[in-house]
Amino acid sequence: MRMLHLGLRVTDLDRSLAFYTAVGYTVAGRVPETPFGSLTMLQLPGDPFISLELVHDPARPVTDTGAVNHLVVQTDDMAATVADLAAKGLAAEPPVDMGEGMSTSWLTDPDGYRIELVQWPSGHPEGMTAADFVE
Repeated sequence: MRMLHLGLRVTDLDRSLAFYTAVGYTVAGRVPETPFGSLTMLQLPGDPFISLELVHDPARPVTDTGAVNHLVVQTDDMAATVADLAAKGLAAEPPVDMGEGMSTSWLTDPDGYRIELVQWPSGHPEGMTAADFVE
């Protein structure tokens, strides 16, 4: 088994698309009418898979983002990513050096969902593994 993607309810699809495309996502496809609302499938450059689905139903705006603590997006160059986001009008928090070549930064989407940007140390696997928790 494998997790495929996260469906994230959004209030204003255009505003959310502007935000997530500024972060770096591209639209891979759309499903206009489902029982959940319209679905917009997003993927990051270099990722062969869709990782985020924006779910939009004007009759069901986002009223509580508390069920989702945060999303995590990996970047290869934190300083360049934060500068690029700023140039696009998105304010990320100043990066924090976590030591050993790892850094993080945070930003918030239009509905209030928090997004953590992570730069792994050189040679780290593409994602988080059990080895990250070995003491």
